[in-house]
Amino acid sequence: QLQASGGGLVQAGGSLRLSCVASGRPLSSYDMGWFRQAPGKEREFVAAVSWNGGVTYYADSVKGRFTISRDNSKNTGYLQMNSLKPDETAAYFCAAAPRSAQAMAVRNPNYWGQGTEVTVSS
Repeated sequence: QLQASGGGLVQAGGSLRLSCVASGRPLSSYDMGWFRQAPGKEREFVAAVSWNGGVTYYADSVKGRFTISRDNSKNTGYLQMNSLKPDETAAYFCAAAPRSAQAMAVRNPNYWGQGTEVTVSS
């Protein structure tokens, strides 16, 4: 089970850090990622990190502003979001997939957490 938290209301240009806590199984068994879904739009990939943190990759739209990380000792993953924009208002979801080469399997994850709402005001 994945539990995401940390969403909220922030002004444009502000920052938020999302957390995703795993329970039931050690998070170290999985690559993990973050997705988001804005109202009326399809869910889209945001970022992914391999099981040991050695590989990360991002959607082009967030490169240089968002940072994905994890602390397996705490069974927790993170998404640091800086310089947020109003069009990034969305529900953000964490997800996990069994380990794969370059963490690519996270693009089609096996497990989803519930969303945490992020609202960026202009």
